[in-house]
Amino acid sequence: MNGLRSVAKKGFLTWLHEARPDVLLLQETRVEDHQIPKEILEQSGYQTFWFSSRRKKGYSGTAIFSRSKPDSVSYGFDGPASDDEGRIIAACFGDLLIYNVYFPNGKASPERLKFKMDFYEAFQKKVVADVKSGKKVLIGGDVNTAHHPIDLARPKDNEEISGFLPMERAWMDRFEAAGFFDIFRIFHPEPDQYTWWSMRSGARARNVGWRIDYFYASENLRSSVKDAFILPDVPGSDHCPIGVNLEHPSS
Repeated sequence: MNGLRSVAKKGFLTWLHEARPDVLLLQETRVEDHQIPKEILEQSGYQTFWFSSRRKKGYSGTAIFSRSKPDSVSYGFDGPASDDEGRIIAACFGDLLIYNVYFPNGKASPERLKFKMDFYEAFQKKVVADVKSGKKVLIGGDVNTAHHPIDLARPKDNEEISGFLPMERAWMDRFEAAGFFDIFRIFHPEPDQYTWWSMRSGARARNVGWRIDYFYASENLRSSVKDAFILPDVPGSDHCPIGVNLEHPSS
């Protein structure tokens, strides 16, 4: 989501009531608590949990909408103070732990690229520990990297651009080797499947895009994963919604 207040004016509630996901993960909400549109809080039909950026106003931010009450909700790596950009919320339902993550973008500067890579590594350590503790982990969000050449329309043109750098893609290799799998590619190995398009030059209409939004699951969830999908025709943002279907994921 490229700003909650923006998409709220573009039919977000109508889409939400039609789609009716059990759990919805939003990234880049760009709102502080007092700026959340009143109609979303009162008319969504969901319990909502918000984590806003404390580093800069109108920046980053994540939210979880859930039909059922989570057993617990956590913010950041070890609490809100450790993630001042509001990038991680996790909701626990029994042994199922759902992470909503807005991974950093590394294009702005070498410093931000380093921040992105450090964030990747810290997050991997956290979720590996979660699995070792007995949790089944589902991760959804904007990873801000296309993993393979099939995941963007013009791979050759972007080999030196953050979002398709060898170091970023190598982390995704390591992440999968650590016990997590890209759910979408289990069901959809075909090309031309993207989740983000530049707002310039009619890229979306021409489907010149990137798949940078992912759902990952730990291996102990593999038998529960039944489908994954991308909804490229849903307007309102430069990203589109993605989703997964799980069956009886908790023991």
